[in-house]
Amino acid sequence: MVELLGISGSLRAESYCTAILKTLADSPGDMTNIRLFPLHDLPLYNEDLESLLPPAVTVLRNAIAAADGIVIVSPEYNHGMPGVLKNALDWASRPFGRAAISGRPVLAITASVAFTGGVRAHAQLNETLIAMACQLVVRPQSVVGGVHDKVTGGRLTDQPTLYFLRAGIGDLVQLVIASGAGQRAEASRRTHRGD
Repeated sequence: MVELLGISGSLRAESYCTAILKTLADSPGDMTNIRLFPLHDLPLYNEDLESLLPPAVTVLRNAIAAADGIVIVSPEYNHGMPGVLKNALDWASRPFGRAAISGRPVLAITASVAFTGGVRAHAQLNETLIAMACQLVVRPQSVVGGVHDKVTGGRLTDQPTLYFLRAGIGDLVQLVIASGAGQRAEASRRTHRGD
């Protein structure tokens, strides 16, 4: 079973990004599980807190360590990724050189009500993930334009878009398998279970 961690860059209750993640998690494909991780409880990044980590940061880092790969769905705010997502990535990038997210396969998706689908946030997100030594899924940009017309009742209902994003999940799973990331994550899961 490939364990994926889903992170939405939006805190909004009726978030289109969270709706996309929930739809992908509803039917992720054979031998794949997507667990959503909310960012609501993370404090603002402050290096002074690293000696005594806030519990929410420990939970985030453990969730990343236990995941074989990560799916991030982000909105675009003012031509960039939201502060809440950048904050989570800043916490995830530490400790430098030993961060659990380093080397993790990641599929980045952006969504926007604009026809551009958040391409500027997508570029910024990818740049940050590369700086963190993540392995990015290389494919045509996974952006969802006009997302407000593609989500109904808290789920992504536009079938061509859903098909495209599910193919991205398939590419992520293939990258997990090819990179051996799943074996590293399984070792972390055993450690946290006490096996």
